[in-house]
Amino acid sequence: MERIQPDLIIPTGKRKGHSPSVASIYRALAEHKKAQAYPEAVEAAQADFTALRQRSATSPTSARPSWSGCGRPCPTRKRCSGAG
Repeated sequence: MERIQPDLIIPTGKRKGHSPSVASIYRALAEHKKAQAYPEAVEAAQADFTALRQRSATSPTSARPSWSGCGRPCPTRKRCSGAG
């Protein structure tokens, strides 16, 4: 494992361009083995994730939730009296 570690490069993220740790390589191999053993579970999870993303893309969301009773956003995220 240590022989191939320097040849591997992390493509994205905080450690982009660095070699992964030996533990990361083992985790990736274990994840790959599990995906190969249970392909139907992987497909089901991907379908669920796609459906969830499509639902969240179509549902309206506000940029900042209103935590106060008055309808105005409160920076402290506590209920306010509404006065002010």
